[in-house]
Amino acid sequence: MAQSSSFDITTGADLQEVDNAVNQATKEVAQRYDFKGTHCTITFDRAVPELRLEADDAFRMKALFDVLQGRLIKRGVPVKNLQVGDVEPAAGSRVRRTIGIAQGIATDTAREIVKAIKAHGFKKVQAQIQGDQVRVTSPSKDELQAVMQALRAADFGIELTFGNYR
Repeated sequence: MAQSSSFDITTGADLQEVDNAVNQATKEVAQRYDFKGTHCTITFDRAVPELRLEADDAFRMKALFDVLQGRLIKRGVPVKNLQVGDVEPAAGSRVRRTIGIAQGIATDTAREIVKAIKAHGFKKVQAQIQGDQVRVTSPSKDELQAVMQALRAADFGIELTFGNYR
């Protein structure tokens, strides 16, 4: 019987890099002239993983988000995994925004990935959902490479990471 090869499809961000990006963005906000005398804050809750931004008005919220997003990109954090919430009013005419960070593939997205693999009509390729990741197996390594290429071309709303290739 032929040896079966496989790889895992996952997603996620390095939370230490997110923490570093938040620290850099906070320092930049403290030093920038257009933020002097304002109360703009960025907090990172590692347990949830979630970012909370608070600013004086919608204009400063946009500027604060731009600074944070730039720092996340420089640190190599996939911004596709950010689930940006709406700007909400807060106490004292301030505004607040919550940004979730996707860690692991949601079940609905995993089903979409499996459907996309089956829709491409790869022979002898099997995909199965295992918790917050998808495992793809096939006896042919060439077909696994083709599956990776097809999934990179598709947009599932998250950054896909291919690992554990055997």
